[in-house]
Amino acid sequence: MISVKKTFPSDFVWGAASANYQVEGGAYDDGKGLAIWDVFCRREGATLNGENGDVACDHYHRYAEDVALMKQMALQGYRFSVCWSRILPDGVGAVNPKGLDFYSRLIDCLLEVGIEPWVNICHFDLPHELFLRGGWLNPDISNWFADYTRILVENFSDRVRNWFTFNEPNVMVIKGYYRGDHAPGLKLPLYQCLLAAHNILLSHGKCVATARAATKRPIRIGLAGAAFKCAPLTETPADIEAARKMMYAPVPGCVQNPCWWTDPIFYGKYPEESVVANGRDMPRFSDSDMKIISQPTDHLGFNCYGGALISAGPDGQPVIYKFPAGYPATTMDWELTPQVIYWASRFHHERFHTPIVIAENGLAGADWVSLDGRVHDPQRIDYMKRYLRAVHRLITDGIPVPAYFHWTITDSFEWSLGYSKRFGLIHIDYQTQKRTMKDSAHFYRDVIKSKGARLFDDSPWQAP
Repeated sequence: MISVKKTFPSDFVWGAASANYQVEGGAYDDGKGLAIWDVFCRREGATLNGENGDVACDHYHRYAEDVALMKQMALQGYRFSVCWSRILPDGVGAVNPKGLDFYSRLIDCLLEVGIEPWVNICHFDLPHELFLRGGWLNPDISNWFADYTRILVENFSDRVRNWFTFNEPNVMVIKGYYRGDHAPGLKLPLYQCLLAAHNILLSHGKCVATARAATKRPIRIGLAGAAFKCAPLTETPADIEAARKMMYAPVPGCVQNPCWWTDPIFYGKYPEESVVANGRDMPRFSDSDMKIISQPTDHLGFNCYGGALISAGPDGQPVIYKFPAGYPATTMDWELTPQVIYWASRFHHERFHTPIVIAENGLAGADWVSLDGRVHDPQRIDYMKRYLRAVHRLITDGIPVPAYFHWTITDSFEWSLGYSKRFGLIHIDYQTQKRTMKDSAHFYRDVIKSKGARLFDDSPWQAP
């Protein structure tokens, strides 16, 4: 039996998300300029099998078909990102009207079927021309980003209320500037990586201020992050406190600590422990920098797939649990830890006192079209039930969680891993671009229509 008591609030937004380079294609169409991923994917050995996002899911040409499938799923929100170089081919200067027109048509198409657009301004993206001018290391980058923001907000804020500035800036820095396995593929010393991170935070702050000044109606805006995440191994006071301590502990030479990004935004300062740990590698910054960065925001986007489980050692210090062989994991080798989405979100809310939007959550699975023409993905359904039950617990415990966005709407280009990982609710045949709704898409529709009650029914579920 479905429990009528365990439902989500009536204004809770059920959504799915994507990123422009992963789905759009149209890499050289209609006046778009080069982006850093267009160039990076041409580098030998940069991506699996030399694959790229030139076509991807061809969402640029097939967005109406994709929105129709979203409607079939009963989605209420779609979180997507904008390609900077599609709007400004050189990153600055002349605007490409065809780029603006594409996103305007996408927004209108969503609204026509009752799906609310949530716009992410930057998802691992940068015009190549700006990279050639120093990219995130250039002190002018925050002004360039503010100008780009102004164009988007002036054109779309009459129809778009919810915005994110950046998606996972920690990944942009670690993978793009330190390890070099994401665009632009650099391996820089720590002080330059920390400078890039600081400039991203400055860009975030100027983006927020610019958006509020340019908007045509009240907006909600914030950053979406996915740094180190923890949950207690057991829900004892000692383990809970150990997990909290571990989650926010400074890591020298690393920007994976969530406080590196969120403390400047919410408190106007870097964590003192991180400043000490990074020593001379810390960038120079002024009080005015921190005032810009700490512009008031309306929500914190939280991307969560899993994380570490922590216990308290004999001395009370955190101990990371070692997952045993055979522990359930996705094809990304990310362990199944739904308790992390609860505890990490709770820790964030207790520290920053802001609504938590689940901006990404999902899994990569071994999905294929079966002989019956369907895509059966029971693991994704089970995963969804476990993680969304944890989200329901958050809401029940009084944590404001206004929206959930499943990652992702369609199978897509998974960055340096090419097309080897399938995260989508919709299967894509990359040879034909045929779309097939997976069983999980039908299940998600039933969850949405029941306001979440279907999550708490453990009787067998049959796809229609």
